[in-house]
Amino acid sequence: MQDNLSIRAYSKQQKGHVHCYHQLVLPIIGTIIIELEGYTGKVSVGECVVIPAQVFHLFKANESARFIVADLNHLPDNLLSMSSSVFAMSAPLRSYLLFIEQQLQHKVDQSLEKMMIEMFSKLLSEQIAGEQIDPRIRAVLQSISDDLSQPLHVNQLAQLACLSPTQFKKVFKQCIGQSVLQYITEQRMEKAKALLTHTDIPVQLISEQVGYSDISAFSRRFSQFYQLSPRQIRR
Repeated sequence: MQDNLSIRAYSKQQKGHVHCYHQLVLPIIGTIIIELEGYTGKVSVGECVVIPAQVFHLFKANESARFIVADLNHLPDNLLSMSSSVFAMSAPLRSYLLFIEQQLQHKVDQSLEKMMIEMFSKLLSEQIAGEQIDPRIRAVLQSISDDLSQPLHVNQLAQLACLSPTQFKKVFKQCIGQSVLQYITEQRMEKAKALLTHTDIPVQLISEQVGYSDISAFSRRFSQFYQLSPRQIRR
């Protein structure tokens, strides 16, 4: 079997099967309810479920839901070592799914589809492997990633996770290995560095895009994080 990407829909009637290749299901509209060894529950937009070869699984979804499905002969090592079958996708992978969806619906181009699979596999190899993340924390991680320009207060994030602030901070650190504020700062600094390196967006606008209305405060935090100022990185 050749590696393949497709757009699929499923039915509300639960079905089950097993296949000789690995399969990844990535929702683009709606959710899928899936049951396999080690995981039973929903997989929503922004998440991916990995179904290893020869593993029996049950699944169902609303007929209006749509999914990018990848049938692969090989999985990157980081996915093989994951203890969880479901992970939250990075922002670049989520964006790449939009391109895959448009291209698959546009025309058949085997050479382009081969390159799409290569890029898809490369992005998969950069996904974070690790222990299963609490679904409440996965929702928070996606919310943080979606818009770093907004104020991100612990109390608001705790409400999103349906936890008290104290419980939220404890569960977040258990899942991610760092505090909420440390994680947010790291995400903001990484995005700022990427924008400074790969774009000509003014530093003031980059500061605002990563949640700092005061450019001086942004520059101080960036310099503390990287031991280089934003302007030095840009050079």
